[in-house]
Amino acid sequence: MKQNYVKRMTITCARAAAGALLVAGAASAAAAEPAAAAACDAPEFATTLAPAASDGGVPARAVWLSRSLIRWPAAPAPGRYVLVSSARAALVAKLGEPVSGADDTQALAVVADEVPAGLAQRFKYVAAGALLRASDPARVARALRGQALVVREDEQGRVLDASALQIAGALDDAFAEAAGLDDLGVTLTPRATRFAVWAPTAQSVRACVYPSAEGAATAVVDMARDDATGAWRGQSPARLAGGYYAYLVDVFVPGTGLVRNRVTDPYSISLNADSRRSYIGTLDDSSLAPPTWRRDAAPKTVRRSTDMAIYELHLRDFSIGDASVPAAHRGKYLAFTDANSAGMRHLRELAQAGLTDVHLLPVFDIASVPERGCTTPTISGGPADETQQAAVVAGAAGDCFNWGYDPFHYNAPEGSYSTDANDGAVRVREFRAMVQGLHRAGLRVGMDVVYNHTAAAGQHAQSVLDRIVPGYYQRLDADGRIAHSTCCDNTATENLMMGKLLVDSVTQWAVQYHVDSFRFDLMGHQPRAVMEALQRSLKAATGREIPLIGEGWNFGEVADGARFVQASQLSLNGTGIGTFSDRARDAVRGGSSTDSSHLRADQGWINGEYYDPNESSEVGKRETREDLLDAADMIRVGLAGSVRDMTLTTWRGQASRFEDIPYGNQPAGYASAPGEAVNYVENHDNQTLFDNDLLKLPLATSSADRARVQILGAAVVAFSQGVAYFHAGVDLLRSKSFDKNSFDSGDWFNRLDWTAADNGFGAGLPPKPDNGALWDVERPLLANASLKPTPADIAWTRDAFRDLLRIRASTSLFHLATAAEVRRRISFPASGPAQEPSVVAELIDGRGLAGAKFGAVLVVLNADKQPHALSLPELRGRRWRLHPVHLGPHAADARIAKEARVDDATGAFVLPERSAVVFVAR
Repeated sequence: MKQNYVKRMTITCARAAAGALLVAGAASAAAAEPAAAAACDAPEFATTLAPAASDGGVPARAVWLSRSLIRWPAAPAPGRYVLVSSARAALVAKLGEPVSGADDTQALAVVADEVPAGLAQRFKYVAAGALLRASDPARVARALRGQALVVREDEQGRVLDASALQIAGALDDAFAEAAGLDDLGVTLTPRATRFAVWAPTAQSVRACVYPSAEGAATAVVDMARDDATGAWRGQSPARLAGGYYAYLVDVFVPGTGLVRNRVTDPYSISLNADSRRSYIGTLDDSSLAPPTWRRDAAPKTVRRSTDMAIYELHLRDFSIGDASVPAAHRGKYLAFTDANSAGMRHLRELAQAGLTDVHLLPVFDIASVPERGCTTPTISGGPADETQQAAVVAGAAGDCFNWGYDPFHYNAPEGSYSTDANDGAVRVREFRAMVQGLHRAGLRVGMDVVYNHTAAAGQHAQSVLDRIVPGYYQRLDADGRIAHSTCCDNTATENLMMGKLLVDSVTQWAVQYHVDSFRFDLMGHQPRAVMEALQRSLKAATGREIPLIGEGWNFGEVADGARFVQASQLSLNGTGIGTFSDRARDAVRGGSSTDSSHLRADQGWINGEYYDPNESSEVGKRETREDLLDAADMIRVGLAGSVRDMTLTTWRGQASRFEDIPYGNQPAGYASAPGEAVNYVENHDNQTLFDNDLLKLPLATSSADRARVQILGAAVVAFSQGVAYFHAGVDLLRSKSFDKNSFDSGDWFNRLDWTAADNGFGAGLPPKPDNGALWDVERPLLANASLKPTPADIAWTRDAFRDLLRIRASTSLFHLATAAEVRRRISFPASGPAQEPSVVAELIDGRGLAGAKFGAVLVVLNADKQPHALSLPELRGRRWRLHPVHLGPHAADARIAKEARVDDATGAFVLPERSAVVFVAR
């Protein structure tokens, strides 16, 4: 499989892992318990109340399947087993000695029963071993609230083996009622403030109340445990709107002991600067919204997901370099309210051309950007120098930029994008103003969300979930260690309350912030069942279908359904949830997203594969005509929405269903409906399309031709069935100077210029940590001034891209809703063994389709550097003509109106070189 998860968080996560663990020294046995009020204001966020008596080296190999069943992989049966527990973390289990420090010891029965089907399915990844039953629910409940070990003993009670326990199964069984909780977080009434947090393993929970973002706590609210749900609730007899709070959670932490954690609320709606305190408020409060918020509505441009044409945009990129934005608004939510800025004019013009959605990279509260006092490094150097990247890397920890794939609080807006990060009301109000500004510009708002990992876990300062219920929210491996396949601390969305948090959080963004669609980072690490539950929740809460799309890559500890049915490409068909399709993307660009060693040699369909070889010295890697033919057929798969049961006569002469055409070791066609495929050739990950093509096109390629190649790549997306997904700046020949992972590369390498004066190429060598291995290839290209496009090239690309959008928006034939419509209406003339592989034609029959406006549409893509003629006698006599957009007085690619021709009497079509031409018929 060509993997597609080049992640951008390795440096951020390393930075987070190196953060100081500000835990106070352990209290001695004789010391008094620290006062709760003092803990509210202590400089440390955690205090050890009782240190673990052992070194914490006992791995958690045993797994609670339910509150009564434990599976211990590789442990023998029969045997003598006990469950020992200690509220004060006093357990010591040494081989050959009896366990010491136990408050309670209960015998476990070795059972030969079959595990109930539901549990067997959920825990199918747990290896075979002794199955043990605990018979006393009350004693189990006590064990879950302290340190617990399962021990295999000899007849004299001496330890033969011991294991800590993975607790999620027991908690989900014991507290299943928690799934119905609807008051988590803070609730305001006219005369009271109520707090609720799910902390079933805690021994005590209190709420610290602060009147403001700074200063000492003025009250400590005792909270009571609900034994049915595991939730703790407390109430202050006053309406504390505008204040702040934090929880004091006394809980056993494996390897540390009994700890008092001061921690923010996972359900925080907002926070103060750097997320030290949760904000007290309600999203129904009119003071937390722009004056006309209740009248805000998204434009009615999307009836179903196949209508979406998306522009993926990083919030800070949008305005930080835009001089037409007031200085106080640059890099902020409010930049989207400056209707006359260059950026907003650009977005409005895209909307008028047919763009429907702006998708924002993560805008929930993130851990990596200081919300006060962030810096922007001073940059200098020539187009191929190392100095720029050195400055960026040196200042990355404290700078103002990050993509934001490091979740801190899922339900709260990010503070660094607000004009006052220390006032929890401001970020809420300004986020809503941003949404309203985009809606007024004719654009729906999408949000990139990241529920597959957290920025930190354990006792790290930026760990929230794992400091409230240690060992529950994160996905664990066979030894009880947190899995890190997503780059950071993986979450376990298969666990009841992590799945609930996802559903509750996304639903809140849709209802309270009017977010119109969602893109899920590494969605394949989440269960399909949770995503389907989210669909139902959104429909119930909003009364409409909210489009969901995401990365459906299949890898890591969940790969191939190892733990559950994933929300991945091959598992989501039939749900209506879209996944990014790498099929046509790889064919268009060349190679795969993880290619590096053969980056230049792996040319793609638009940038010279076989027909225009570049200067790469890797002769053995040269593509053949057969490679080009494979790429052409894969592009046809993409044009038809990667629908499984669509049929194509391939260049090999077989009439094959898309699902029978190989894409590595996967089927090329995987979707049950076109809306389940998200088509793209560029997004925030990997080199931009312009940079990719610079690496792959021959150096002698003219600047004008590079722009044409860019538009050809965008045309494949625009004219494909399914969701069209474009990266911001693809219409401006955007370059990141070859940076393939710019998540922490600062404003310098991520810049956008809405004036079309500069595309960013020649910003210096890209940051060494992710790009250094390619510097020798990239250095001479960056130093070559002839490769930098002129403002005229950029402006031409901008206008030609808008023509693509206008064509896509002009007819419902590019928005087919079902696989049946795709099969019925789409065919591929000039395909099969006799095809010219640098030319792809797609015919779409419009007869009887509402909104078609044309009897038929013929899309012809010519990637070759030479004009081509197609003879399609089967299409003669249909009164073919160029699409009206091509014939308009302001059409960007004037060559098409001048050089593209059709002889309707014979079905002969003539195409300019490197062009995307659309013909229409009555």
